[in-house]
Amino acid sequence: MTVVSVLEPFLTALRATKEAALLALGATVDGKLMSITEEESEAMKNQKKLYLVTLLLFACVILYRQLKVIIHFQQTMVISDADYLNPDTTPRLMFIDSTNKVAPSALALCSVESAARANPEKPIYYFMSGFSGNLSDYPNQSMTFQTLLSMKNIILLPLNLKTLFKNTPLADWYQKVDPDLEQYWIHVLSDACRLALLWKYGGIYLDTDIISLKPLTFTNFICAQQENLANGAALGFSQHHSFTQDCMIDYVNNYQGEIWGHQGPLLMSRVLRRWCKTDNLDEFIDVECNGISYLPPKFFYPIPYDEWEKYFEHWTLENIRATFSNTYGAHIWNFLSSGKQGNMNNGSGVLLEYFFHKYCPRTYKTFYTKELLGDLVVMRVLRSLDRYGSGVRMPSEKNEGKMTLQNSGRLKPE
Repeated sequence: MTVVSVLEPFLTALRATKEAALLALGATVDGKLMSITEEESEAMKNQKKLYLVTLLLFACVILYRQLKVIIHFQQTMVISDADYLNPDTTPRLMFIDSTNKVAPSALALCSVESAARANPEKPIYYFMSGFSGNLSDYPNQSMTFQTLLSMKNIILLPLNLKTLFKNTPLADWYQKVDPDLEQYWIHVLSDACRLALLWKYGGIYLDTDIISLKPLTFTNFICAQQENLANGAALGFSQHHSFTQDCMIDYVNNYQGEIWGHQGPLLMSRVLRRWCKTDNLDEFIDVECNGISYLPPKFFYPIPYDEWEKYFEHWTLENIRATFSNTYGAHIWNFLSSGKQGNMNNGSGVLLEYFFHKYCPRTYKTFYTKELLGDLVVMRVLRSLDRYGSGVRMPSEKNEGKMTLQNSGRLKPE
C-alpha cells in the first residue's frame, strides 16, 4: 500500500469537511441552490470565507501530522534489531500483545506511554504478534500509531513466535500445542513470550496493564503479589539468566494451561521457591535471594486484585501519595477491570483517570478528550456561521458550557 492509499480516509474527511463548510455558507440546502443575496454586506461574506478557510486549514494540519507519523514509523522500521538489542549498552523495557489483533486498548497504550515517559533513556519495545511491521496495513489505527510514535523511544516490532521460541526449551511445546484447545491461550502464550524474550535479550518486562509511575533502575527482580505468592507481570533479568531458563523448563515440564495462573504467578512462585530453597517466600521480601531481588507488593501491586474496583473510586491527593509513594508501576488487573474501563470518561475524577491524565497524557487526550474538544470547536464555528444567516441552528448560548458525556462518548446538553 502506498502513502496515498493510507491517507485516503483523511482525504475523504477533507472533502467532507469542505462540503460541510459550503453547506454552512449557504451553497446548498436540501439539494436546492442558494446564493448569497445582494443585501448581505461584504463584511458578512468575508467572515464566512474566513471560517471556510479555517476549516480547510484544520483538515490540512491533520493530514500533515498523519504524514509525519508515517515517515517516522518507516524510519524506525529500517533500523535493525541489532541496533537496539544489545544487552550491554541499551537496557530495555518490553511489552507484549499476544493477540492477533492490532487494536491496543487505551490501558495498553497508557502502559507503554507511561513507561516511555518514566524511562526516557531506555528504548521501549512493544512486540505485537498480529503486527506485520507495515504501518500502511492498518489505516484505521492511525491515532493509535500517532500516540505511540510521538514518543521517540517507543519502538513497534512484529512478534514472530516461531523465531522467538527457536533454540529455547519452549520450541517443542509451541510446535505441539493446539491454540484452539486452550482455554486461556492468549494468557499462557504471553507467559511463554516474556520468558523467551528475557532469556534471549534481557531487560525488563511489564504487562500492558501496568502504568509506570517511576523510572525502573533495578534488574534481576521479581515482585511479590501477596503472601507467599510471586507474580510475573513485572520482571527484570539479564540476558541468559539461569532463572529464566529454569522457568522455561518448568513451563514445559509442568504445563497445565487449563488452570488459571499455573503458567504465570504459580510458575514464578514454584521456581522461586526452588531457587531460594524455601517454602516461605515472604522470608526474602525486600532482600536478595541468590542474586534476585524479591520486591514487596507495594512496588507493582499496591492495590490487591480483589480490591481492583478502588481504581474506579474517588481518591484525595493525600491518599494517593500515601498509597503510591513507593510504587514504581500500578497494576490495574485488566482481566477483572476491563469491563469498567469503558465507563471512565473525561472529568469522572476516579483514580484511574488521575493516572491517565498524569502519566500518559497523550493517550488520555486521544481517548478521553478528543471528541469533547472537537465537538466544542465545531460548535463554536457553526454557531458563528449561524449568526450570519447560514441556517444552521445550534444550542443556545446559555447551554454552551454545560455539556456531559454519555456512555457513547458523544456530547449532550444538560
